Amino acid sequence: MDMTLADDLRISDLKPGFGARIHDIDLPSASDAELDKVVAAFHRHGAVVVSGQTMTPDDLMRFIGRFGEAEDHTQTRFTLPGYPKIFILSNRVVDGRPIGAHNDGVGWHTDYSYKPEPVMLTMLYAVEVPDEGSDTLLADGCAAWNALSPEKQAELLPLRLHHSYKHFMATREFGAQVLSPEMEAANPDVEHPLIRTHPADGRKALWPSTGTVTEVIGKPGPEGLALVDELVAFMTGDDFVYRHKWAKGDLLMWDNRCTLHTGTLYDDTKYFRTMHRLWVKGDRPY
Repeated sequence: MDMTLADDLRISDLKPGFGARIHDIDLPSASDAELDKVVAAFHRHGAVVVSGQTMTPDDLMRFIGRFGEAEDHTQTRFTLPGYPKIFILSNRVVDGRPIGAHNDGVGWHTDYSYKPEPVMLTMLYAVEVPDEGSDTLLADGCAAWNALSPEKQAELLPLRLHHSYKHFMATREFGAQVLSPEMEAANPDVEHPLIRTHPADGRKALWPSTGTVTEVIGKPGPEGLALVDELVAFMTGDDFVYRHKWAKGDLLMWDNRCTLHTGTLYDDTKYFRTMHRLWVKGDRPY
């Protein structure tokens, strides 16, 4: 494993050219200055993994606060009591009621793409994990963009995508529902660029999504939607994907401005999985 020293952090790639695994740091006891070095690594690398952590909800809130303002969750019934910014992903049922959302996030997407200012960062903290399955996959939009021909890049640059939360919730594979009038009013449709520029350093990323996209502005009809499917398939090929196999105490963060991600299934009749998810507010894509 190749290890580099950056900002006094010991870092290795998650896969060649993408992501950072940060070694030899205990996040709960780290100083704010040390945490800010992790933040800087996040903005450069697209994703960060820190393993072997024991994080209380207060530790998670302190850490997420170094990245920016924690974002609210669209669905609020599975937030951690007393911590509305911490969302529970779990298949556990307590007293006849689920304690968290189950099979949430299966299918390639970027979080909150249906919002005018989508989530910048998604953080997952592993409370309990199955012995097999439930991997999280990240696709590197910058590497995918750089692999396109100049002609293809020129074709894609002017295109924009129409995203719809209403469409997403009505058609999703797990947990489909018709929105209430209040939820629909709070989540109007939005448009975003297909190619996104990263504000940290200007790097460009292929930025399609599945589930929320209803139209390509600049290439309407089935042809545009077929292009989105083609680009998602290209970006999520093995060359551009990091697969995270979970261990208890892992903390995985990814940059929604330059990646797609998906959860994967596991044997939920045999295993329990509980994660704490936090989001950081983002800015308007350009």
